[in-house]
Parts: sequence; structure tokens; C-alpha cells
Amino acid sequence: MRKIHCLNAISKYGTDLLTADYALTDDLGQAEGVLVRSTVMHDMEFADSLLAIARAGAGVNNIPLERCAENGIVVFNTPGANANGVKELVLAGMLLAARDITGGIAWCQENKNDENIAKTVEKAKKAFAGYEIKGKKLGVIGLGAIGAEVANAAAALGMEVYGYDPYISIHAAWGLSRDVKHITSVDSIYQECDYITVHVPLMDATKGMIDEKALEQMKDGVVVLNFARDRLVDDDAMEAALKSGKVRRYVTDFPNPKSVNLEHVIAIPHLGASTEESEDNCAKMAVKEMMDYLENGNIRNSVNYPNCDMGICRTASRVAVFHLNIPNMIGQVTGTLASGNVNISDMTNKSRDKFAYTLLDLESPADEATIGKLKNIEGVLRVRVIK
Repeated sequence: MRKIHCLNAISKYGTDLLTADYALTDDLGQAEGVLVRSTVMHDMEFADSLLAIARAGAGVNNIPLERCAENGIVVFNTPGANANGVKELVLAGMLLAARDITGGIAWCQENKNDENIAKTVEKAKKAFAGYEIKGKKLGVIGLGAIGAEVANAAAALGMEVYGYDPYISIHAAWGLSRDVKHITSVDSIYQECDYITVHVPLMDATKGMIDEKALEQMKDGVVVLNFARDRLVDDDAMEAALKSGKVRRYVTDFPNPKSVNLEHVIAIPHLGASTEESEDNCAKMAVKEMMDYLENGNIRNSVNYPNCDMGICRTASRVAVFHLNIPNMIGQVTGTLASGNVNISDMTNKSRDKFAYTLLDLESPADEATIGKLKNIEGVLRVRVIK
């Protein structure tokens, strides 16, 4: 019986996929798999039994990826499962920035006791007049699952859409509307667009990418939207740009003590994926990824190990070896199995940065002594006997 621990409430549409071979446990120390949404795991101790962590969402800042990789714990996320929910909120953010809807709603609440409000509103509404987004230029930085959906939806609404992503996948490129113009320089987005929305992961290379230099290039009165990660935007530079009028509105789904107090900021309490549909989709994807890994050793949508898929094992045994991405590892692994009189039917080796994953189908099971020798190879982090 495989035991799964949920650190957060996970949609039953996901947990209901678990078969009779699985049981939910309240004890993290007994779990082979963990399902998580927002709980911060950096200070948690992990038992040797823990094999996988699946994040029901895209961001994994709450998980110690390096430490997990060093211990042969595969971390999954669910890219694209919440894409439609985030896309719809981005569109709402653009409309909130274009039309002073929040100001108008606040005025109505302030004047709700006015018996003549139906007449008064006709004089007051001019203070909340705005702009239409049709015909405006939208720059989408990052054309992954969410960025591509935003680009396509905005194009369908009549916006002139420019997309920038130097690492766009073939799958994402095929899914883009032909009306989206692919730009090869992010500077062109900064210089030409009326609205700019950011959809890239938070990494060292992207941290603070919307900084003073980027903002200086933008058109006066630009609207910047951030529904990706808080630290992609330099708050001090944004404050100066808002005060000068360079940025007309900053829409963020990540309020912090500074941004939430700035004038002309529309702060939303991290609602991008807060829809029933997104939570259900993320839970289902996370559970499916974890089950395929625990049962077959296949890795899909991991953020700390390479993707690897050998389907269902049809031979006598399957073994997974987690190791550093260094020379002669494959030779040592295959040599060790050969010395134990074990024949390899099929195998694959994939690497990701300094970590690698080797999956082997064997014609006969390796004995404990041979498995022990595999574990003792220098650079091997973990050995799993899957079957």
C-alpha cells in the first residue's frame, strides 16, 4: 500500500483518482508521495521513504528543489492546468486598468444612501471614464501555457498582440494564433506596447527584469501586468515610474507591503488560479504524474529531474538510478548489473543540469547484493527497484 500525504486541501477530483493500492496518511514521515499547493517545505525534514512531491500548480518556490534532487526525490508541477483561470484574470486586469471600474464601484458604495443616485451618477461618471482595449498594442513576455492563451484571447478581442519568448516550444508555437506577432527582442515589447504582461518563471535571470532600465524604454502611460511572480518587478523602480506617469497602472496578483500602498496600483490577492476548475485540473494532473512515477518510474513535468518515459514495464524488473551527471556513470551501472549476471532489456538515460536519471528494464531481478553495489557507486544518489 502506497501512502500519500496532502499538505494542503487537494481537490477530490485528484485524490479520487488514487486506486485501491494507495491510502492517504496524516503522517508525512510515512509517505512515499506528497501533494502540496502553497505550504512552505524548505524547513521540513524528509524521511527516506519519500520519493515524490507533486505541486498542484506551476510555481515551486515553496519546495527545496536542490535538496530534493540530492536525495532522489522527484518534484513535479502542473504547467498549463490553471492556464485558463489565469488567462481570464489577466484579461480582467487589463479591463480594470483600462476602465476605472473599481473607482466607479467605490463611488456607488459611498453614495448608496443618495435617493437621487440615478441622476447624480450621470454627472459623476465622467470621473471614471477610461479606454477601450481594442486596437491597443499588447506585449506578452513569455509564451508558455498561460502566455500563449493570453496572447490568443487578446488577439481575438481585437488587440494588436506582440509575443516574446526566445525559448518557445514547438508545441506552444503551433498553438499561437496567426495574429500574434513573434518578436525577437524584448526591447521592442518595452518600446512599442500600450500594455505589457509578464509570464515567465522566477529565476536568477528573470528576477527584477522589469527594472528601471526596462521601464525607461516603455511608452508614457503604459500599463504593466504581473500575474507570474512578485519579484519579477523591481518595486522601487515601479514606484518611481508610477509617480512620474511613465506607468499609468500596475496590476499585480502579488500584493506586498510596498506595492499595495502605491497609488495607481491594482492589487489582487493572488487569485490567478483560484477557480474551482483550476484547482480540479491541477489536482488531477499532479496525482496522475505522481502515480505514473511511483508505479512505473516515468517522469513527466518534473522541475528538478529530466522527463523520462518508458511506458509500463513488460520485463521481469525495472530499476531507476538517480545520479550526478558525470562521465562513466552509465558504464559503471551497466557493468555492475553485468557482474551480477543481470541482462538489460531496455534502458534510457536523461540529464538535467548536474543531475541525471537512468531507467533500466531487466530480464531478471537484480539481487540485493547487486542493488547494494549500484548504491555504492560514487555519484549515485538513489536506487529504486520499481518492479
